[in-house]
Amino acid sequence: MMKRLKRFSLGVVALSFCGLSQATFAQEQADFQTWLTELKVEAKQKGYSDELIEKALTGLKPYPKAIKSDRAQPEFKRTFKRYSTKRLSEWRIKTGLKMKKEHKDMLEKVGKAYGVQPRFILAFWGLETNYGTFTGNNDIIRSLATLAYDKRRGPYFRKELFNALTILKEGHIKLEDMKGSWSGAMGQGQFMPSSFLQLAQDFDGDGRKDIWHTHADVFASIANYLKHYGWNDQQTWGRQVTLPDNAKSLVEQVKQTTPEKGCRALRAHSDKLPLSQWNELGVRRLNNNDLPAVSLKATLTVPDGVSGDAFLTYGNFRTILRYNCANSYAITVGLLSDKLK
Repeated sequence: MMKRLKRFSLGVVALSFCGLSQATFAQEQADFQTWLTELKVEAKQKGYSDELIEKALTGLKPYPKAIKSDRAQPEFKRTFKRYSTKRLSEWRIKTGLKMKKEHKDMLEKVGKAYGVQPRFILAFWGLETNYGTFTGNNDIIRSLATLAYDKRRGPYFRKELFNALTILKEGHIKLEDMKGSWSGAMGQGQFMPSSFLQLAQDFDGDGRKDIWHTHADVFASIANYLKHYGWNDQQTWGRQVTLPDNAKSLVEQVKQTTPEKGCRALRAHSDKLPLSQWNELGVRRLNNNDLPAVSLKATLTVPDGVSGDAFLTYGNFRTILRYNCANSYAITVGLLSDKLK
């Protein structure tokens, strides 16, 4: 077993641009290069070719922006109202409706093949990359190497780095074209390398899973991701609701008695209750009509507190959370999909 290096947080590297001594910064860079050398040895042991290792990993330098972004993700730092208002823009809704019309045949074909309503494929596509117009310009290997070196979630990103090397090895994308977000998420659906290897689709049958440029592969990959995690196309995601005058006591009354398993965002939800029971408790649709008379359970969440917006969420909401474990994100996907019916 290789000797484990003592690692410094790259938060320090990020701060080096704001006044740390040149000597300290130089030491950080040297430590990163030592770590990278040992990573190359491990990559060789895992069967990656010398050519790929040298081409992908030689000359890398830490990317401080990735560390800064990892500690300030908007889904967790902003109120739901602020987060959703910015993302449910008139442009995103109008463009989504335009894309729905432009790609109608392919969206319907993919939706039927995977059992996912096209409006949800559109909503993910629109929220993740503005319908493919902004997929990120960050060097995926550099970002993942930086985050793998950092101590906060190093083991997770180390695995993702090797997964990215596997994608290159399989020839789905060229190294120079492997661009994406600061976190290592790639393509028009923003798949992490592990999700790509497990769930990305070659829907057009050309031998490559091209989530960067091919709409058929993009749509099918998003749909396959959702279906894999239990999507039910006979249901929607949930709905915004109005609460009765005793909203504060109601929220206390329906608190979880047993924590729901899964994404940590579910800790901010109530117990699961039938819609009929929510009706009895005074919860109503936005137009104050009764909730649907269907046999379905839902949880209540009030992301900005009882004085803010309230939502009942169904099973598909849990699937959305598998894409991004944040209530603000999942609710916004749902609301955008509603606008794209």
